[in-house]
Amino acid sequence: MAIGDISDFKPEVATPLAPKPKVGILTMFRLGLFQMGLGIMSVLTLGVLNRVMINELAIPAILAAGAIAMHQFVAPARLWFGQMSDARPIANHHRTSYVWIGSALFTLAAFLAVQVMWQLGNSLQTVGWTGATYGWVGILGLVFVLYGLALSASSTPFAALLVDVSDEDDRSKLVGVVWSMLMVGIVVGAILSSQLLPQPVNGTCQELGTADLGILQAAVNRLFLIVPGIVFGLSLLALFGVEKKYSRFSSRSTLAEREDQITLSRAMRVLTASRQTGLFFTFLLFMTISLFMQDAVMESYGGKVFGMCVSDTTRLNAFWGTGTLIGISTTGFAVVPRLGKKNTARLGCLAVAATLLLIIVAGFSANPKFLQWGLLLFGLASGITTTGAISLMLDLTAAETAGTFIGAWGLAQALARAIATVLGGAVLDLGTILFAQPVLAYGLVFGLQAIGMVAAVGLLSRVNVQEFQANAKAAIATVMSSDLD
Repeated sequence: MAIGDISDFKPEVATPLAPKPKVGILTMFRLGLFQMGLGIMSVLTLGVLNRVMINELAIPAILAAGAIAMHQFVAPARLWFGQMSDARPIANHHRTSYVWIGSALFTLAAFLAVQVMWQLGNSLQTVGWTGATYGWVGILGLVFVLYGLALSASSTPFAALLVDVSDEDDRSKLVGVVWSMLMVGIVVGAILSSQLLPQPVNGTCQELGTADLGILQAAVNRLFLIVPGIVFGLSLLALFGVEKKYSRFSSRSTLAEREDQITLSRAMRVLTASRQTGLFFTFLLFMTISLFMQDAVMESYGGKVFGMCVSDTTRLNAFWGTGTLIGISTTGFAVVPRLGKKNTARLGCLAVAATLLLIIVAGFSANPKFLQWGLLLFGLASGITTTGAISLMLDLTAAETAGTFIGAWGLAQALARAIATVLGGAVLDLGTILFAQPVLAYGLVFGLQAIGMVAAVGLLSRVNVQEFQANAKAAIATVMSSDLD
C-alpha cells in the first residue's frame, strides 16, 4: 500500500520517534536467507518426498499429494498468526520471535514426516491397502498439518516484517532480492538433494522400488537430518537484529500504543472494508493454483515420460529455480519500475500460459534437454508473475494490521497451493484413466494450468489499489473512533 495514505494517523506521543534507516542491499540479502531456507524445504517436501511416494513406494498420486497438501489446508491459521504478531510481541519483537519458533518446529516436523512415510511404504508392501495402511496415510497427513501450522507461524510474520522495514519506493527491490533468494534456495536444495540421493550406475537408473529401497531410505533420512538443520540456522542469521534496527511498525501504526486492542475481529473489519480485498484474494487463488499444479507431478513426469532417475528429476528444480531467479531478480529492478506492478503481473501470467504449452510439446519429444529448457523458460515467466503479484500484494496492506493482511494474502496463496497439489495429482490420475499415453495424462494437467492462468488475467484487470487504500483508511478511522476510545 502507499504508506503516505496512512501516515495521517499518528500516535500521540510526547517525543517523536527517531526515523529508521533505509534497508540496505546487504540487509535485503540477509533477510532473503529465510526465504532461501523455505525454498530448500519446498524441494524436500514437494520434490523428494512426493517423487519417492508416487514412483518408488507406488502410492497413488492423489493420496501422496493429498497428504503433503495438508500443510496448506491449515492456511486459515495464517490470519491468526499474522494478527498475533501485530498485537502480541514475544520478547519485545512483533515478528522475529514468531519466525524463529516456527522455523524450529517446521524443520523438526519435516524429519518426522519422512519417518512416517517409510512406515506407510512398509505397510503397503507387506499388508497392502488395509486399515493399518490407511491409518499411516492419516498420520502422515497429520504430521503435515503440524508442519503447515509451524510454517504459517513463521512465514506470515516474516512477510509482515518486509512491510514494516520498507517504504513503497524500495519495496519492489526488497521483493526482488528476497524472492530471488527463495529461488536460490530451490536451486541449492535441488543440487544438495541430487547429490545426497543415489546416483545412476553406469548411466542407468537403479531399480530402487524393489531390492535396493534400503539405499534410498538411508539417503533420504540423511538428507532430512542435515538440510533442515541448515535451514534453521539460516533463519536465525536472517533476522538477527533486523526488526529492532529497521522496523517502522511503531511509527506507522495508529494502534501501536494500544496493541492489546488489535483484536482479530477489529482487524478483520479493516480487512473486509474494501471489495478489492475479495477481488485480489480471488486473483491470487487462480494465479497460484495455475502456477503450482505442476509441483505435484513434474518429478514423476520426468520419470514416466522422459525415463529420468530420482536424482535427475530432483535436479529439474534447479532449471525451474534458475529461470525464476533470473525473472525475479531482474523484474523488481528493471520491469516493475517501467511497466508498473499490475502490468508486470499480467505479462507474467500470459508468459506462464505460453511456457506450459511448451512443456506439453516437450513430452512428445521425450528429450530431457527439451524439458529442461522448457522449465527454464517457465521459471523465467513465473519470476515475472511472482514479482508483480507480490509487489502488488504488499501495496494492498494497511500498516496498522499488516500481519492480518499478509495473513489473508498468505491464506489465499496457501489454500491455492493446497488445491493445486491435490488437483495436480487428481487430474493426473484422471488423465491416466482417460489416456493410454502418459504424455497425454500429464499434458491434461499442464493444459488446465494454462487455462487457469488466462482466467487470472481477467480477474487482475478489476483490481484497483487506489480504491483499496481509500477504503482501508476510512475503515481504520472508524475502528479507532468507535472501538478504541
